[in-house]
Amino acid sequence: MTIQQLKELGADTDQGLARCGNNEDFYLRLVDMALKPDTFNELKNKVEENKLAEAFEAAHALKGVLSNLSLTPIYEPVYEITELLRTRQETDYSKLIDKMMEERNKFADL
Repeated sequence: MTIQQLKELGADTDQGLARCGNNEDFYLRLVDMALKPDTFNELKNKVEENKLAEAFEAAHALKGVLSNLSLTPIYEPVYEITELLRTRQETDYSKLIDKMMEERNKFADL
């Protein structure tokens, strides 16, 4: 995974790097850790189980990490999910979850 590859997928690497003291190795390590499937799967499972309070906690944490790393294409659907879950809105989250997973997989495939 390189900075250029992340940029090509839509990450705002300049902003993400700035938050990491412009330490490219540190930033890339954090991106790699953020893309691990556990948190994404936890969010997906909690939504599917209709455990909206727990899903909100997972979404909110994930949103913060993605925002700090400026992984915008993944951040955007997670942001939408978080805001819907904030009010415990019962709705069909499947399109947003699918978009989140699709974008995560693009980055993880690097």
